[in-house]
Amino acid sequence: MKSIEIKGFIREATGKTNTNSERKHGNVPCVLYGGNEIIHFTSSEIGFKDLVYTASAHTVILDLGDKKKNAILQDIQFHPVSDKILHADFYELHDDKPVTMDIPVELSGSAPGVLNSGGILTRNKRKLRVKALPGNLPDSLNVDISELELGDKFYTSELESDDYELLHPDNTVVCQVRTSRASMALPEDEEGVEGEEGVEGAEGAEGKDAESAEGKDAESAEVKAEAPIKESQDSKE
Repeated sequence: MKSIEIKGFIREATGKTNTNSERKHGNVPCVLYGGNEIIHFTSSEIGFKDLVYTASAHTVILDLGDKKKNAILQDIQFHPVSDKILHADFYELHDDKPVTMDIPVELSGSAPGVLNSGGILTRNKRKLRVKALPGNLPDSLNVDISELELGDKFYTSELESDDYELLHPDNTVVCQVRTSRASMALPEDEEGVEGEEGVEGAEGAEGKDAESAEGKDAESAEVKAEAPIKESQDSKE
């Protein structure tokens, strides 16, 4: 797993007044656990940019001046309004001690259920909690979706490895191809087209009936018009 280096400065005073002063100067109060002693230090908030504001997972090399520590970010607190970093907790890494970390899930391939059947790919888990030795921590968990048909699901049981342990039930769904309205509406649309043709046919039949009725009315009017003419001719004779 890739590492990011953060430079820190050991804190001599850890009271509330000193903590607020450090924050005003753009520094983040931090604590390192997991070693022989708990270390309090501060670090510039800018140094957290590549560690916090990214979807990737990283370990951390803490440069504390006279010593360097390998660690992972255990917890972080943000201001509820300004979103500034208020505090960060780190956990020191040891080669022989497993650690727990959230690892991002990356998808590869194209799902036939989406391309051919009009389904929707839903991501249920973007990160999975993994327990492993520091040297076995993966950068990401790759999920191949190239065989997912409509209605198929990808479970955490398919990501099992000897290098790490997934701290999720085997039936946890990582992603799935769900049926969309578009794929369900296709047969209905075809029926709708046929129905429209039927309506058009009915309208055509009505038009023909109307034309026939108009023709009969016209013939009747001609007969009535001829009758008086014939009577006038008879009277002359």
